[in-house]
Amino acid sequence: MPTKPLTTKYSDELKLFPDMWHRVGIVVVCLAVVLVPLVANAHWLNIANNALIAVVGAVGMMVLTGFAGQVSLGHAAFLAVGAYGAAIFSLELGLPFWLCVPISGLLAALVGLSVGPFALRLEGLYLAIVTIGLMFLVEHMLRNGLEMAYGKDYLSVPMHSFFSESGVTGLGDFRSSWRIGDYVIDADRKIYFVFTIIAGLVVWMGKNLQRSNSGRAMMAVRDGELASAALGVNGARAKMTAFGVSSFIAGVAGAMYAFAHPVLTLEPFGLKMSVDFIAMVVLGGIGTMFGAVWGALAFTVLQPVAELLGGLLPFPPSFTSEHQSVLIFFPTLCLFLIFEPFGLLGIWLRLKRYFIAWPFRY
Repeated sequence: MPTKPLTTKYSDELKLFPDMWHRVGIVVVCLAVVLVPLVANAHWLNIANNALIAVVGAVGMMVLTGFAGQVSLGHAAFLAVGAYGAAIFSLELGLPFWLCVPISGLLAALVGLSVGPFALRLEGLYLAIVTIGLMFLVEHMLRNGLEMAYGKDYLSVPMHSFFSESGVTGLGDFRSSWRIGDYVIDADRKIYFVFTIIAGLVVWMGKNLQRSNSGRAMMAVRDGELASAALGVNGARAKMTAFGVSSFIAGVAGAMYAFAHPVLTLEPFGLKMSVDFIAMVVLGGIGTMFGAVWGALAFTVLQPVAELLGGLLPFPPSFTSEHQSVLIFFPTLCLFLIFEPFGLLGIWLRLKRYFIAWPFRY
């Protein structure tokens, strides 16, 4: 049973919003984006900002793993490069955040392209091991470099609205609150709207990449490298493009993380972060932008919900809220994937089939 009307023209096939379902979904998402900062408290607004960072990082992982089929466990390394690049550009050079974000993405892309040649000779678990090695190498270089330059392994990250002298804040400090009448727009709400714009642009970029010749080449290499080569697809170029685009988007997500967390440490950028991003794309549905967005949102929002539920269950007193969240969330995630291997995308497709076929049953 199809999940969309049959198309008879190439122009219909290439539409970004081909049917009513997509247009209704965009309207609902826009309403939700506007309502969240109006009704959320500081805690949930911080979770919303982290969810938007996760959406951008998951799109980067989807390009590499979902589109090109390359296994990477070093995704956190690209986020770390982007985060510390944004921190240093902002702290030392006084660059505004809107310039730090793309520059940090380009810096991470250079690191990602250095891994690309390994992908031409390795695949599967062998490539995963190489990317793990890259993650530890980046962590070692950042830690020792920061110790030599600053005498510490953490940085305070300013967020300038305009070009500023090193260490100077004031009119260009984006984190200062704005007052419009009786309504005060604090730093978290301002960051939320900026992150929403960045996340929307990245998702739009990922969706268009998926429909482009480069995206189709990546998916052809993923489905059958030998067959795609027989059809004239340049597999080496497709893999290098996937690593470059994926690491650029991950660097953008890292810069967002740096600006959302004014005190930046290396602790979050470990193997767990890379595994979390893989879990996001698998939870949402591999190979689609829908899976990247909704998998990241579900993963980020359901973890604090699991922490709330953990306080209601008889766990030992020595278990922290984080331990309780892990013990509830990840077994639930495993069971979900066992019974719904297509993730949230599978649920969405079944709902669409039901309403398309209604009142008949198939």
